[in-house]
Amino acid sequence: MKTAALILCTLLGLALTAQAQVGGQRGFPFLELPASAKQAALGGVNVTAGGHDVNMVSANPALLNQEMDQQVSVSYVGYLADIRQSHAAYAFNSNKLGRWAASINYLSYGDFVQRDATGTEQGAFNVNDYTLAITHAREVEAFTIGATAKVAVSSIAGNQAVGILADAGAVFKHPEKDFTVGLAFKNVGYQVKPFDSGERQQMPWDAQLGISYKPEHMPVRLSLTAHRLYQFDIVYLDPNAPGKLDENGNEVKEEKQLGDKIARHFVAGAEFVFSKNFQLRAGYNHLRRKELRLDSKAGGAGFSLGAMLRVRSFELNYGSAFFHPSGATHYITIATNTGSFLKKKSS
Repeated sequence: MKTAALILCTLLGLALTAQAQVGGQRGFPFLELPASAKQAALGGVNVTAGGHDVNMVSANPALLNQEMDQQVSVSYVGYLADIRQSHAAYAFNSNKLGRWAASINYLSYGDFVQRDATGTEQGAFNVNDYTLAITHAREVEAFTIGATAKVAVSSIAGNQAVGILADAGAVFKHPEKDFTVGLAFKNVGYQVKPFDSGERQQMPWDAQLGISYKPEHMPVRLSLTAHRLYQFDIVYLDPNAPGKLDENGNEVKEEKQLGDKIARHFVAGAEFVFSKNFQLRAGYNHLRRKELRLDSKAGGAGFSLGAMLRVRSFELNYGSAFFHPSGATHYITIATNTGSFLKKKSS
């Protein structure tokens, strides 16, 4: 337990002293997208609400636990235009090697028309991203320590960029109460091969810290997660945006507010646990709402909803995340435990 506590404190210290990164100069931004319906419904960022959902291992490798053993899951989401994302994950436990999970994430941006400098059509090409990941976790009393190694590839018309990355995390679960604290370092790595004639880019790493708590006599589990801990001020104000006019007709530019700087770091989520077979979920991401709203209105940007329904051996998860006032993106995740099929065959 002392070893696990020391690791947790060390990770927290690294999160608070990490150097800032400049936005828009990082490679593989698709690694920051939620991989499953549950994660999307809880606001897109969550390092504590694992439960038995193997997909949450991509949010924090330390969430890998016994409830996920032999679970296989497939997720699908359609973004704007022809952009499609698919994710598959499987967890297993070995008496000799311990507990592991493997996953693959694939993102397709559709087909594009290729033209030369004069505009003459020369054919078509496609653009896609994918990730292969393997996760290992170990429990030390009330603590779980986990790590994920992954390879990320971005391809544009056959021109590829390759990165080697890792996630590391720690989770503390109270032995008596439904209270969880989680810490995760995401996408720490190196771009081993940049695009041809391109510069090597930084990885989209992040440091995240969160808590989840379910009051004993209430059917709701609340989560609060802080992300981008490496930089306090993550507010971007467009210098070319017109300001408001004061009573004298002078233009007044928008200024950064302390409350907004703090709020953009937090994502709130709630799971309404009605039974083991049915749950509702909701989330709010303040950074997403502020960055993706229109000047005239915000709509539902930043909010997310979801539900879980279990029928016999199968579990269906649905998530709806509002990235923009124009509408929502819909996530579907289907999961089952392969162990239940093996038991039926053996009987």
